[in-house]
Amino acid sequence: MVVKLDKVDVVIVGTGWAGGVVSAELSKAGYKVVALERGKNVTRDDYIGVKDELRYTNRYEMMQNLAPETITSRNYIDEAALPVRTRKEMMAGTDLGGGSVHWAGATYRWKAYDFEIKSKTIERYGKAKIPNDMTIQDWGITYDEMEKYYDRWEKTAGISGEPDPLGDKRSSDYPNPPMKESPAIRLFKDATKKMGYHPYQVASGNLSQAYTNPDGEQINQCMFCSFCTQYGCDFGAKSDPLVTVIPTAMKTGNFEVRTGSYVKRVLYKGGKATGVLYVDNMTGIEYEQPADVVVLAAFTFTNNRLLLLSGIGRPYNPKTKKGVIGRNFNAQFNITFLGARGFFKDKKFNSYMGAGALGATLSDFAGDNFDHSKLDFINGGGIELRQYGSGAIATNHVPNGTPSWGPEFKKNSIYYTNRSYVAWYTMATMSYWHNFVDLDPTYTDSFNDPLLRITYKYTDQDKNMAKFGIEKCSEIMKEMGADIVDEDEVPQEFDHVYDGGHYAGGVIMGADPETSAVNNYLQMWDVDNLFVVGGSAFPQFAGHHPTATIGALGYRASEGIEKYLKNGGQLVKGKQESASV
Repeated sequence: MVVKLDKVDVVIVGTGWAGGVVSAELSKAGYKVVALERGKNVTRDDYIGVKDELRYTNRYEMMQNLAPETITSRNYIDEAALPVRTRKEMMAGTDLGGGSVHWAGATYRWKAYDFEIKSKTIERYGKAKIPNDMTIQDWGITYDEMEKYYDRWEKTAGISGEPDPLGDKRSSDYPNPPMKESPAIRLFKDATKKMGYHPYQVASGNLSQAYTNPDGEQINQCMFCSFCTQYGCDFGAKSDPLVTVIPTAMKTGNFEVRTGSYVKRVLYKGGKATGVLYVDNMTGIEYEQPADVVVLAAFTFTNNRLLLLSGIGRPYNPKTKKGVIGRNFNAQFNITFLGARGFFKDKKFNSYMGAGALGATLSDFAGDNFDHSKLDFINGGGIELRQYGSGAIATNHVPNGTPSWGPEFKKNSIYYTNRSYVAWYTMATMSYWHNFVDLDPTYTDSFNDPLLRITYKYTDQDKNMAKFGIEKCSEIMKEMGADIVDEDEVPQEFDHVYDGGHYAGGVIMGADPETSAVNNYLQMWDVDNLFVVGGSAFPQFAGHHPTATIGALGYRASEGIEKYLKNGGQLVKGKQESASV
């Protein structure tokens, strides 16, 4: 029997940056807010002194358990998808704060071109530049409109950085100065400046100094301990929801978070979302949480699956190319993290000290900063060199051709410790009609509900851009003085490994309800009291990391939800646009 709870103003699914920002803003505004998190309750104290590679890097303790629920994956529409079984193959965050707690900290604003990619590409190169099977579209919002939300999130998160020399206009600088410049970072900058490029320090969610944000939350200074990616920060020096928006929401007295709460359905009646159905993971009791507004702010996979399971919105049909839920699935897959590794005989670095976003980057080959007239792809990506901090177990880089065991392996692994770095190209990923998500017809979860099925294949656009990026990274490594440069190989097929964490689309933004699921406030066109916030809204993936854009969209959505709670109705008038395919 389902236990029906008292109605609240807003119920939110997910407690990462998307759900955390919305929770803080609405509870500060005086609304009664309940947030539901599938994982356990954690605080910063849970991560103090826990620098355990075996536990977190090798055994993925901060990632979802895939036994009760996973995804299935295939390359082609006529294939049977198979379940992704291990956390090595799929890393999706869980627990309070979600994947935002174990992120590295690299922070980028997406470019004006990214938000209007279809119209700007046609304007500069003509319609023929966009392949017939590519389904990119404008977001329904411009960079100039998004800028204030970027600025607000950066101040909440205390981002440490310096502006991109080739970046778009900013209303203010980052709230904190950039991280320190290590010898390896300086070498990268000197080499790329000599090549005529415009390097700058990666903007970082690992703070360069102690900082108090506008909500009064204290974030500490990074200690360069190296345990950022796949770890919670035991110093409270990494911008995440546990040290920012969740404490802010808690202080209002209007916010309640319920951990161990697995949401099964969005409840829907008479054209409105009435609340959510969830189960307590400890007791197995099912609860109905009624609300005036429902916010899905979970991981991309969960947002898509909940809408499909709940029968809300029009599912995308690849045969007819009609429908929107599941359309334009896109991501930074392993093909987008390719580059070149340099090995240095006469240079040695302190690679064991570092931070998730300690690094240098350049955007000379990102977005439309370079002429694509004679290139066989559109968009681009940033080139990065990061000093994450090398783990003793996880890091063992040797030149290609070295045996995987034996005396030569031992000799090279010892010699090249602290003597290698990688430059990699974080390229954009365009959307295609054949890359989508739906419900699997065969495999189910522990509640006998269908799993989410992903259909994804690499395209010539992906491979051509990857080859271009590898070439640029290799040139940089040679200019840096590397004696050996090993270039990554471009894979021909997607290998069904979802270990990057940057997955998007399926509930995409746009101005046309025929080709988008939500408007530019993240409000569903079909259900005006249902907002779907997070990476699921990206119509395609830009050539930089997504966290700042997810945070900014959280503030945009919060503004829209407040408008809806006061006035009701659709906040944006849809307009018909020409289809991409």
